[in-house]
Amino acid sequence: MTLLKKGNAQTCEKLLAEFTTKAQPTNPEKMIFSGVGENDVYNISAPFEDEGELVIAGRVESRDSEHSNVNFFVERNGEWVPRSGAPVFELQDPFFTRIAGELVLGGVQIFPHPTNEGQHGWRTVFYKGQSIANLQEFAKGPDGMKDLRLVELKDGSIGVLTRPQGEKGGRGKIGWTRISTLAELSVDVVSEAPLLEGQFIDEEWGGANEPHLLANGFVGVLGHVASFDGEGNRHYYPMVFALDPETGAFSDMELIATRSCFLPGPSKRPDLVDVVFSGGLVRKQDGNAVLYAGISDAEAQKITILDPFLKYEQ
Repeated sequence: MTLLKKGNAQTCEKLLAEFTTKAQPTNPEKMIFSGVGENDVYNISAPFEDEGELVIAGRVESRDSEHSNVNFFVERNGEWVPRSGAPVFELQDPFFTRIAGELVLGGVQIFPHPTNEGQHGWRTVFYKGQSIANLQEFAKGPDGMKDLRLVELKDGSIGVLTRPQGEKGGRGKIGWTRISTLAELSVDVVSEAPLLEGQFIDEEWGGANEPHLLANGFVGVLGHVASFDGEGNRHYYPMVFALDPETGAFSDMELIATRSCFLPGPSKRPDLVDVVFSGGLVRKQDGNAVLYAGISDAEAQKITILDPFLKYEQ
C-alpha cells in the first residue's frame, strides 16, 4: 500500500473495472424497520452501543419528500423499531463517533435557501452527550457542506474530514485538518481545511461517511465516489481509502460494493436507482466486515465484505 501526498485521480469507470476482479460481497440482507407508518428508512448509521443496547440512527422520510427526521431504532424480534423515549431530530443522513468518551452525533439540516427562492440550503450539525438521551447541539458546519466527519486520533486530537463544493471543491472533494478539542470546531476551521489533492476528477465527486481509527494510527475512511451519466442519472459507489493523519498522505480509493451486490428494491426516483449510501462499517474479528447502507434513497440493507482496512494496518 502506497500513501501519496497527491492522489492519482481515479474515475468511477476505472474503480468499477478494478472492483469486478476482486472478491465480491456476500449475504445481502434487507433491514426491516417498522413503527414509522408508510415512511421509508434509509441512509442509516452502523449499529452502536448506547446505555447497554445496540441502536441504529436512520433517516425517516416519505417517498415523495426530502423533509426527514432522524429516529433511533432498536432491534425487536428481527425488526428495528423506534426506541421508546428517544429524541427525534429534524435531520438527514445521521452519523456517529465517540470523542473524549462522549457520543457525538451529526446529521444534515436543511433550511430555506437565503437567495434561491423555493430551494433548500443545507449544513451539517453536531450534537454530543454521554448518551442519546442527553445529546446537545455544540457545532455547525458551513452552509452548503454535507459529509463533514470527525475522528478521535491516537494522541487524543481530532481529525476533521470536510467536503466543500463550488469554488473550492467543485462538485465535492474531501479535505482534511486537525483540531485539539471539539471546542475548536468552527466554520472557519472547516472552510480552511486543505483538500486531499488529486483524489477525484472534476466531473465526479465524493465524500467521507465514516472514519475509523486504525491500529497503526492511520485513519481508514469509508466514503463514496459518485458520477452522473449522460441521462443525468446518479451513480454512487461505496469506497474506502487510508489517510496518514501526520502527513495528510492518502492511499488510492477502492470500491467495496455496488448496487448490484444488494437485493433488488424500490427507488425514490428513477435517477437514484444506482445509489448506495455508505452508512457505516462494523469490523469483525474474523477478517470480515458488515457494510450498512442506504439503497436507492428508499431502503436500508447490509452486506458482508472482506474487512477493507486490514491491509492498511499491516
